[in-house]
Amino acid sequence: MAVAIWQARKASRGELPKLDGKQRLQMVFLGFIGYYLASLLDFIGLQYITAGLERLILFLSPTFVLLFSALFLKKRILPKQWLALALAYLGVSLVFVQDLSLSGQNVLLGAACVLGSALSYAFYLIGSGELLKRIGATRLVAYAMCTSAIYTLIHFFYVNGWHGLQQPAAVYGLSLIHAVFNTVAPTFMIMWSVERIGAPMTSQLGLLGPVSILFLANWFLGEPITPLQIAGTILVLTGAMVLSRR
Repeated sequence: MAVAIWQARKASRGELPKLDGKQRLQMVFLGFIGYYLASLLDFIGLQYITAGLERLILFLSPTFVLLFSALFLKKRILPKQWLALALAYLGVSLVFVQDLSLSGQNVLLGAACVLGSALSYAFYLIGSGELLKRIGATRLVAYAMCTSAIYTLIHFFYVNGWHGLQQPAAVYGLSLIHAVFNTVAPTFMIMWSVERIGAPMTSQLGLLGPVSILFLANWFLGEPITPLQIAGTILVLTGAMVLSRR
């Protein structure tokens, strides 16, 4: 909110262009799909599947960004990009089959929710990539996150009421850390990246995440690392390397 106020003041002084009605509506929509809906679906999915599978499904988002760029922005997909898509999907399939055998049918529901989160975030990256060319990355993130906070608060109080605020101090402490270092800071960095190298390359670089999440999930959550998970991760990373080679 502080960044949004700072950007709004710069616009009022004429240092930045003012938003028109269409851009305001786009901001409201991007705040809904990029931060509220994508996060909500992701956390719902985590109730049913492991963090490793959740992360690998989320990292299919770059493939959706490529496909949407081709469909809506008429950008051609190169043969090496198709190969990268195939490797990424094969890698996720290996982990998915293993989770399906261990977790029963609930893994289908969890995977569907996380897949919806990946699609929602891909639409957000495509939409924001076009909008930030006109209003700038810092301003877009600040405004979109503020609108997302409104959606989240409405949802929170509808479900939990005021009693939901009665939480132990540790919950607020961990939430503050998560909000600042795991949400706000990375979100600004992602948009600054999109502004400089574009949405497809930014999302492709995110494919490096599955390597860390499998080991972090093992360290913090005690989730086992299996040969299939390692093989799936190697395939996803191979797809990333194929995609980024020049």
